[in-house]
Amino acid sequence: MARIVLKFGGTSVGDIDRIKNVARKVEQEVKAGHQVAVVVSAMSGVTNQLVKYCNDIDKLHDAREYDAVVASGEQVTSGLLAIALQSLGIPARSWAGWQVPIRTDDTHGKARIVSIDTTEMEKSLQTGEVAVVAGFQGVSEQGRIATLGRGGSDTSAVALAAAVKADRCDIYTDVDGVYTTDPRIVAKARKLDKITYEEMLEMASQGAKVLQTRSVEMAMNHRVRVQVLSSFEAAAGSSLPGTLVVDEDEIVEKEVVSGIAYSRDEAKITLVGVADQPGVAAAIFGPLTDNAVNVDMIVQNVSEDGKSTDMTFTVGKADIARAVKVLEDAQSTLNYKRIVSDANVVKVSVIGVGMRSHAGVAQRMFKALADKGINIQVISTSEIKISVLIAEEYAELALRALHTAYGLDAA
Repeated sequence: MARIVLKFGGTSVGDIDRIKNVARKVEQEVKAGHQVAVVVSAMSGVTNQLVKYCNDIDKLHDAREYDAVVASGEQVTSGLLAIALQSLGIPARSWAGWQVPIRTDDTHGKARIVSIDTTEMEKSLQTGEVAVVAGFQGVSEQGRIATLGRGGSDTSAVALAAAVKADRCDIYTDVDGVYTTDPRIVAKARKLDKITYEEMLEMASQGAKVLQTRSVEMAMNHRVRVQVLSSFEAAAGSSLPGTLVVDEDEIVEKEVVSGIAYSRDEAKITLVGVADQPGVAAAIFGPLTDNAVNVDMIVQNVSEDGKSTDMTFTVGKADIARAVKVLEDAQSTLNYKRIVSDANVVKVSVIGVGMRSHAGVAQRMFKALADKGINIQVISTSEIKISVLIAEEYAELALRALHTAYGLDAA
């Protein structure tokens, strides 16, 4: 008998028929003698609608009330799945994040899990009852509902798997594994049988929607074995129908580039005419940090006169209004000339652990984009990743060009 955590995303529970289909998949695991906990997302489209309600009332809404609204989607799904399982004769109950409890910090909208007390859930699992947990949420230090950020149900699932010492964590989604890039854009994208934690972490952080960044981070830290697979089909003749996220030493031959990720959730902000002196970067990014605005790519232009320069950086599109307001409020301190913001950008990243031992990876990327007439606005790198910011209109062209340039096209 194994202990398994299954996670089902929004498309997997998108309507009543799909929820019933999920119940049948859970039934198979229960009949195999396993103890099962299930983590669910909100039904497809529900969270977006709830977010829209909040933004329609006030774009600078109270984050605590925002969490109270958007967390309701997962609670609905967990209750419906518990009912579906009960209709099949399987003992089941739903658990909201605060009932487990999954304790978080007080950063509403982007809370981090502090601890999970599984005492009561352990009792439930030992009796054979399926625990259906609302993903994406927990309870803050102040006793308020707190959400983990978009895609947080993956984090809930991996964290729960670590807490209950599960044998594996299966992440069911609308794709049958992790691909070299988005197969909806690049027809020649290939499914990977295995990918390292590090590569998956970079893929997730650079925009790949298969797994959420913190879930991969948590899986790597706690060595939770994760499998990504489809709710709707399994690869023929495969005992492992999806993609396994594993340690690097399990992959014998490492590709130079394993995948290409992209993110449309980017916005660019430029502060024009900033004083070119020590401490100016801290003065700019300090207030943003204090207001929970995450900054990603940063570039500072060379100052010709030694007095002023331009500072360009990216934030999430959802944070652009908040970021601009924070910077406008600090204008008297920062003494910049003006703010220029642009939400029509996309970040494209090439990723692979093989980069560590190969030269010329960046040059190939820059040449492939140049050959297509695509201008690079910002560049950032890490040991196994190179990212560029380009105009959004060139996103699909860039993905196809880079996929071919690095030899990732399927035969």
